[in-house]
Amino acid sequence: MSKVWLITGSARGLGRSILEAALAEGDSIVATARNPERLSDLEAKFPNRLKSFALDVTDGNAANAAVDFAIDTFGRLDVLVNNAGYGHILPFEQTGEAEFRDQLETNFFGVVNLIRAALPHMRQRRTGHIINISSVGGRTSAPGLSAYQSAKWAVGGLTEVLAKETAGFGIEIVAVEPGGMRTDWSAIASEQRTDLLEEYRASVGAMLTHLQEYFGNEIGDPGKVAEVVVGLSKRRNLPAHLLLGSDALAVYAKAEGERQRSLDEWTAVSKSVDIENVDIGFLDHL
Repeated sequence: MSKVWLITGSARGLGRSILEAALAEGDSIVATARNPERLSDLEAKFPNRLKSFALDVTDGNAANAAVDFAIDTFGRLDVLVNNAGYGHILPFEQTGEAEFRDQLETNFFGVVNLIRAALPHMRQRRTGHIINISSVGGRTSAPGLSAYQSAKWAVGGLTEVLAKETAGFGIEIVAVEPGGMRTDWSAIASEQRTDLLEEYRASVGAMLTHLQEYFGNEIGDPGKVAEVVVGLSKRRNLPAHLLLGSDALAVYAKAEGERQRSLDEWTAVSKSVDIENVDIGFLDHL
């Protein structure tokens, strides 16, 4: 049976690849973007199965309108893909309050807005898939990405909680966490509009140099990532997190190793605050 999708940030990059993969499956899609005219070529090619919708994901009312449009147009909504997002690389100290908030509004609260709009419909039908496009940066850290990665960590936490809340009535929720892909993300993220303070050249400066060298040489294929996303829309019992790409696996493994070493080193201190002879068996049910 064909599915009805709503995909945010679908005018370019991974969002466009997911859109094309879903169309190739014969599915119907509401494709959202800030500039939906960039979708006119595909809309002309698939007039009955693709409808564009102008959407700023930071606007909760607009998110509600987009979901209503999908349901009114195609009768239901089966798959929500939260893909819209961006990042800029700057030291936290040099990231203005408005810029920091803007990244959280798009990368995290945009996800919140769309899920809040779509979940009641999916709950009533007791079926649906919510696929949050996150990043391996949602479980690791890199200098210069304080706003972006704070948002992605939040997306991962939200995904885990909602997966547990909705598991009993047929909703599948997953955070897809790719490594580097051959999209324009790195180029946009590494655009420098502010000179780095000297003290951050060794950390954030090195990260910028790495990204500029990496741009165009990423190992992730957005077309293959899109195929995985379409495959997830057909499966049950999804994991809360799904890393994609050998680089994502390697970076995550390194981060987990560092956390484990820190945990081992500080375990005695962690336990030192316990009341004597405490029983933690009550945690087994959590």
